[in-house]
Amino acid sequence: MTRFGVWFVGAVATGSVMVLASVGTVPSSASQAGVPGDRLAAAVVPTCGGERPVRPGGGTYACSFEDDFNGTTLDQRKWLVQDTALSGIRAGRAGCYLNRPANVLVANGNLLLASRVEARPVLCKMPFGRFYATSTAGTVTSSTRFTQTYGRFEFRARLPWTKVAGSHSALWLYPQDHTYGRWPYSGEIDVAEWFSAAASKVYPSVHYAGENRKLSSGYNCTMPTASTAYHRYAVEWTPTTMRFLYDGQVCHIHSWVAASPMVGSRPFDRPFYLVMTQVIGQGWNAKTAKTPAVSVLQVDWVRVWR
Repeated sequence: MTRFGVWFVGAVATGSVMVLASVGTVPSSASQAGVPGDRLAAAVVPTCGGERPVRPGGGTYACSFEDDFNGTTLDQRKWLVQDTALSGIRAGRAGCYLNRPANVLVANGNLLLASRVEARPVLCKMPFGRFYATSTAGTVTSSTRFTQTYGRFEFRARLPWTKVAGSHSALWLYPQDHTYGRWPYSGEIDVAEWFSAAASKVYPSVHYAGENRKLSSGYNCTMPTASTAYHRYAVEWTPTTMRFLYDGQVCHIHSWVAASPMVGSRPFDRPFYLVMTQVIGQGWNAKTAKTPAVSVLQVDWVRVWR
């Protein structure tokens, strides 16, 4: 989610239209395998549907976060909604992030995120001005609610029903604090990034300073039914390796060595939060006259283990 990850930084710090729920620091212990700064959303003890995936090195993971979106509203203890009116962050050059049911909705056991090519320009307010947007977008994040360093992060989702250029979906992780500097120095983990112009592929990526993009992105993760069926998209993050699994099958593995002065596990040794994004495409995936007016990313559940 490189292009939008840079713009998202200010938004998550100030872009909430919800009341901040209480959160607590997760203890650092052998059983938790956490690091200082990890945060857990205030909620009932998560079970992740009773699943305890096997760790690559042996043993099983323990559930640390989940949301099945079974209610009728977004759980404010777990999520923030991106809103240009508060953050000043645009969804592309002429797009607007809006916190409204037309772009962000919980219904029928799913979180629905919609990008829209608007029939008429929409007035998009910003903290220090306004503009007329030709498209709108939906993004939800767990910033300040839930963060974690290392573990298994998984989304069950169905991508927009289109194979025409102009739709861009992403399920990703981003650093809570820019400990090592602005993007890409503090890192980014794209669990699943989808472009409707290449609808049969869903790309995992690890972004950081000094990366070789021929190695850091999984260009062969083919999902022929990506936009017509629900699939599971996961990353297993350790201090040395990212393993990406689609429907339980490993499709990409990456071990990073960041540019100097980074050493060891940096920059992927700090807490990251969850992000789910649906926007209008740009560049080689820009909208055309054939792009559907509405594209919807459906997220059935999100689960995290440590």
